[in-house]
Amino acid sequence: MSDIWIIVNTAVAILAVVVMIVRFKFNPVVSLVIGSAYLGLATRLGVEKTIDSITTGFGDIMARVGLLIAFGVLMGAILQQTGAIQRLVETLLRVFGAKRMPYAMSLTIATLLQSIFLDVLLVISAPLARTMAKKIGKNGTGRMAAAMAIGLECGIVFTVPGVGALALAGVLGVPLGKMLLFGVLLVIPTVTIAVAIMSYLFNHGWWNEERDAQEFIGDDEHLDELGADATITTVPSTAGSAAGVETMTTPTATQAKTPTATRTQTPTATRTRTPLIVLFAPLLASLLLIATGAILDAVDIHNPIVAFVSSPVIALLIGLVGTSFVGRYAIGAQAIQHAIVTGFKESGQILILTGVGGSLATTIKATGLGDILGEYFTATTAAPLLMVWGIAAVLHIAVGSVTISAITSAGILAPVVPIIGIDPVLIALAAGAGSLFAVHVTSNTFWLLQSLLGQTTRGALKTVTVGVSVASVVAILLILPLSILF
Repeated sequence: MSDIWIIVNTAVAILAVVVMIVRFKFNPVVSLVIGSAYLGLATRLGVEKTIDSITTGFGDIMARVGLLIAFGVLMGAILQQTGAIQRLVETLLRVFGAKRMPYAMSLTIATLLQSIFLDVLLVISAPLARTMAKKIGKNGTGRMAAAMAIGLECGIVFTVPGVGALALAGVLGVPLGKMLLFGVLLVIPTVTIAVAIMSYLFNHGWWNEERDAQEFIGDDEHLDELGADATITTVPSTAGSAAGVETMTTPTATQAKTPTATRTQTPTATRTRTPLIVLFAPLLASLLLIATGAILDAVDIHNPIVAFVSSPVIALLIGLVGTSFVGRYAIGAQAIQHAIVTGFKESGQILILTGVGGSLATTIKATGLGDILGEYFTATTAAPLLMVWGIAAVLHIAVGSVTISAITSAGILAPVVPIIGIDPVLIALAAGAGSLFAVHVTSNTFWLLQSLLGQTTRGALKTVTVGVSVASVVAILLILPLSILF
């Protein structure tokens, strides 16, 4: 089969996936499998090889990142149930003050809190962000909304254990420790620069409080009036502690699915004032183990015990077990069990979506597209990075899913990586950067940020769409020089 026919059918398959999701409202998982099947049959792989590519691709990526995603989401669900997120933001406010909160909050979300499922993290932190906005004063809503949008979206694709970062590492075969190190090195300057640019724009007249902000009406308005510490109450403890111990109620927010971002609450879980560092210690320890393993491997130091505990699956398992025990001490076994059940529900769709993204990538590889594209990209390393960024950006504009656009664009160039000599981690980061471009009305996150942070749609287009797009451009501009060094 001719090279042009393979390229054309690959483009048709990707376009068909986009149309099925956007126009006909097909489930993304179903759409990706149909696209993979079409591509295999249209390029004459044959029935048997097409099915084998779909199933093998799914299984291979699940073997690499399935447990990692599950462990990360479960840790996030437990931390959410213990109320650690609210307390962390309160601590940031005391340490950095209101004026620096856009930077402190966005960097914390982008680096430390990526084990939390995105929509849950957003719903939990939104009331505190609104409080910070009022303390900032002029342009506070715009600055905090942009900071949260940038931190949330960048963290997903750049920072382990963000689901996008894990999926990209799996598709491209990037060691997780390496993805963690490079991702953190990229996400910190990207978030800082993007937040600074947006703050500059807002402070120079681009934010109109009357037209871009609106009053938030919800069941937690008292937080805005009383401040972040208003979440602390004294109630009878259900965690087995002595009567009269000060506790904090932590509502569990369900994932919002509509622009109104309606929230419901499960029965509140109470927790003692367990030190914040204790609540986060297992997660931090697991990430430290992964990073240590990557560093020792880079300097060619090998120890079987260190290699075992620093392997990503074992490290995150240690973090999950530790978080479970700390959570049981803080709020009791029953509440932790509820959090784990919630985490399993959240992780299911993520796992399946990641797996079928691997199916499409494997099918594309089987068509021989890698060899074809490799002939065009051997001369320069910038071209494939810009290409994967552009494909991810276009897909995201059409589909509205950061994860789908990142995985699909990375999968297209995955077969080319061994040929063109680019470090796979750069392809992963470029795909992640492109998938951030133009978060808009097709994204559930857009509407959550619009409604929960008290913005009009016009305001959300400025803070979310423009803000995250600025981060996307900043990221690729930082990635391109790395292609010269690595």
